[in-house]
Amino acid sequence: MTRIILIGYMGAGKTTLGKALAQELNLQFYDLDWYIEERYHKTIAQIFAERGEYGFREIERNMLHETAEFENIVLSCGGGTPCFFDNMAYMNRQAKTVYLKATPEILTQHLRMSKTERPLLKGKNDEELIQYISTSLETRTPYYSRAHYTFDVTLLDNSENIKDAVRSLKELLNT
Repeated sequence: MTRIILIGYMGAGKTTLGKALAQELNLQFYDLDWYIEERYHKTIAQIFAERGEYGFREIERNMLHETAEFENIVLSCGGGTPCFFDNMAYMNRQAKTVYLKATPEILTQHLRMSKTERPLLKGKNDEELIQYISTSLETRTPYYSRAHYTFDVTLLDNSENIKDAVRSLKELLNT
């Protein structure tokens, strides 16, 4: 039975690498945010708007406890998931946890390439974005760094870079 949970800042490549790693290891891939949206039939933004951050974080914790019981999975968590309640300790008990670590510059490039709407980033130029990410990372790194493994992520801008990252990640996890 294999469980791998990927954590890290938005834009680190949790979904991109998670899907590719799951495929490579013949495991199911779950994205916690997508799972929440599917279960509640609402977007994360709608849940935030209706219930506030605390309400969302309670839902997120409950859905984390549900999905982290699944067997033979790669689970990608939202950037804030490890930072609330006992989520990080729980994830470490349930799975091999991997912090996908990237510089603010790499995160900015990934987020610029992403087709996903990120409400927190709207209207920010690259300099403002890098500053925002740097400040957020300072707060979140103490949680992220509690993962079993740290994997430095470079630019995941083409299939070859993604394949190389998956190969290295597999070696790190000894899978």
